[in-house]
Amino acid sequence: MTQTASKMRAATEFFAPDHQQPQEWLRLAEYLKAAGHDFAAVPPPKQFTGGMGNLNFLITIDGKEAVLRRPPVGPLPPGDLLIANLDKVVARIKEIKDAATPKALAGVKLKSPVANPSKIIGAPVNYQLHIDEATKNPNAFANPSSNMLNIRTAGPFLKANSSLVGPSDGVALRFTDRRNDHEVELAVIIGKTGSAIPAAKALDYVAGYAIGLDMTVRGTEDRSVRKSVDSYSVLGPWLVTADEIADPNNLDLWITVNNEPRQKSNTKMLILNVQQCIEFFSSYYTLLPGDIIMSGTPEGVGPVKNGDLMIAEIEKVGRMDVRVRNA
Repeated sequence: MTQTASKMRAATEFFAPDHQQPQEWLRLAEYLKAAGHDFAAVPPPKQFTGGMGNLNFLITIDGKEAVLRRPPVGPLPPGDLLIANLDKVVARIKEIKDAATPKALAGVKLKSPVANPSKIIGAPVNYQLHIDEATKNPNAFANPSSNMLNIRTAGPFLKANSSLVGPSDGVALRFTDRRNDHEVELAVIIGKTGSAIPAAKALDYVAGYAIGLDMTVRGTEDRSVRKSVDSYSVLGPWLVTADEIADPNNLDLWITVNNEPRQKSNTKMLILNVQQCIEFFSSYYTLLPGDIIMSGTPEGVGPVKNGDLMIAEIEKVGRMDVRVRNA
């Protein structure tokens, strides 16, 4: 029985079936049947209470009784659980990748590689040439006083988690009577909890990198309001683990709209580089696994409209195509 229960551990922990939800038992039965087991669990098995109030279930598998233990339901730890366990996920991927069936990229939908960040942190005015363009054209940017500040004076800002989407989701414009702009950025995904992180150790806290589009509606409201519209934080096309990028401060990045070049720069032009951003922002906030840092956007910011196609690329990260539509 112990060996049988051990074989089931991964399946039972993943499905964590609810005795009040028979369909959950059917899913578990299908999973075990596919693995070559004979599973008897319909109707739902006998329930009894184990130590510390945990729910246990007596089931029959391969003709033998086994105890299925369900962990107690409670608050999840803060941060994104997948990113917090990314090392284990990567190790498992390496184990099974050779036997996996590949899928064409064109045939899948690319969602955000981070599902549940505790926060999205923005680095405003972190390229000098972007500050210059905002200063020279205050009417277009509509909020010139804050744009003229440098990042250390302006400080970081937060974006609503509900604004986060993947490239396949696209951007749904609101306030179409106002200017809505693209801002391409290197996105830094935090891998472990840290506060007051020194720059010298900052990269130890990075799980990986992605392309970020920090979409913005122009106006007089605070940055956090104008940049938190639903779908105005695009992350993708995937997460590149930190070991793949030795120096995040020397990456070309660019974006086109309908094949028209707009922004093009290199992260070596950041006022605060990636390590300094982590040091600065962690002096305000505890950084948690899955937190996203939008590191700032270069010059060339411009408007988008319904029907546009944005193509954003960052060296060593990849490319993502993002459609624009009206909400």
